Amino acid sequence: MIITRKGEELEVPGQQPAVGEKAASFSLKDLQDRTYNLEDFDNGKPTILSVVPDINTRVCALQTKRFNQEASQLEDVNFATISNNTKEDQAKWCGQEGVDMIMLHDPENTFGKTYNLYIPEADKFTRSIFVLDQNGTITYEEFVPEMSDEPDYQKALKEAKTLLSVKFIEVSSRRIKKKPLLYSLG
Repeated sequence: MIITRKGEELEVPGQQPAVGEKAASFSLKDLQDRTYNLEDFDNGKPTILSVVPDINTRVCALQTKRFNQEASQLEDVNFATISNNTKEDQAKWCGQEGVDMIMLHDPENTFGKTYNLYIPEADKFTRSIFVLDQNGTITYEEFVPEMSDEPDYQKALKEAKTLLSVKFIEVSSRRIKKKPLLYSLG
């Protein structure tokens, strides 16, 4: 895949994950050194994985703040931001910006390479969003074609909310007990 950074073409090697595929497992640490695996988000809630190239840039900051704000309003959705910044970079930025969502750091680029999001010539990840259903299947993806552009927040949020409504319908339908119909012939 080719993306651009201020008009300069950059290659993102490999085949990126696709809608309908099970998300690949990963193991990354948060700012408290707790290890998160994909399976940790398997808690019956949809998940939005927000991948940013560098937390210390304007667009990455906007993206992370927006999803942090949404996370505070949508308790039934898991949110995590992933970058290849160091723990110290992320912690400093979060402290300055008042962000308290799950921030996962990947300075070794293991997630980036597993998901084929790592851009070797930039040493960054391509800006992307993944929405996963309650089973870890990718139901929405966006690979932002210009690194300095923001993603389409509304589409990702709409997909997560749709998954919530599907879950509600499934749970509600299990609670409805079918009662036999009684007919009177008189």
